[in-house]
Amino acid sequence: MTSLPPGAPGALARRLLPLVADARPLVAVVRGELVESVHLGHLVVTGADGEVLASVGDPEVEVWPRSSLKPLQATAMVQAGLDLADAPALLALAAASHSGEERHLEGVRALLARAGLDESALQNTPDLPFGAQAAAAWRAAGHGPSSVAQNCSGKHAAMLATSVAADWDPTAYLDLGSPLQRQVRATVADLTGTRRSRTTVDGCGAPLLSTPLAGLARAFGRIASAPAGTPEHQVATAMGAHPEMVGGTGRDVTALLAGVPGLVAKDGAEGVYAAGLPDGRAVALKVLDGTSRAAPVALAAALAALGMRAPVLGQVGTAPVLGHGRPVGAVVAVLPEGLLAGPAQP
Repeated sequence: MTSLPPGAPGALARRLLPLVADARPLVAVVRGELVESVHLGHLVVTGADGEVLASVGDPEVEVWPRSSLKPLQATAMVQAGLDLADAPALLALAAASHSGEERHLEGVRALLARAGLDESALQNTPDLPFGAQAAAAWRAAGHGPSSVAQNCSGKHAAMLATSVAADWDPTAYLDLGSPLQRQVRATVADLTGTRRSRTTVDGCGAPLLSTPLAGLARAFGRIASAPAGTPEHQVATAMGAHPEMVGGTGRDVTALLAGVPGLVAKDGAEGVYAAGLPDGRAVALKVLDGTSRAAPVALAAALAALGMRAPVLGQVGTAPVLGHGRPVGAVVAVLPEGLLAGPAQP
């Protein structure tokens, strides 16, 4: 058992304050006639110029974006020489937290093969497929945890392919001081508009950069509205054209990408979600307790409040609360009425 050093609880409490102090309700769980639970958090909307248009909680709260960082990392890889213009599905996979379905595994292997590599070059943490059905099929075939099956393997394969294309040492692609990771840091700083960043290691083993929540939204707006031919535009169009590669069957991120034309969206662990619109507006949010059930509900509600009109927002924007197998309530967003009003979009 790991024990905390003397004074650690107090220090931890002080570090909690920036995340907790200004958090506000984003999502409520209603059962019958009572609100059973409330998910607090922070949400920000940025405009085409990157400025904050509206917020719930603290728009500048510093967060680990987790896998929501992947479209930014994919942009950095294209900037560094990753050329997947003839294979946009593989570029979408570079920005994915895939479910580990067969098409995803085939895509990872294809990415590696283009660089003259195989699965042994992957350095991400071995795991079972993220999707429940994919994991069951993987186990039934006699497989255990594997780097190729782990949900970040597309990003890692693309990092390896980028290193080979740029003539960098592919075995050092995860090193914080490697040319690849220096490129990622520069791109993240440019897209978020901030150099206020910390570093740690993500669950998959790749370096992870922090960002203010508004910076994450700003980056998604810039990617979604980037001019044709730019690395950002290549990533945005690849994700939009191949949403099945970004998530998988039954995943809300795949449904949102498929159901809202021009949207660039990416979920992240611990309750992070971000989305950019073609007009440059964007949303980013962090659910304080890290739950996965609240983030897509809050994001869908924010997009609807911005004027997006698509059936998928209603599908993602609420989830049933069951009692004895039948709906007795719902998980619903509780964003302030009128806070995010914007012009209606088709």
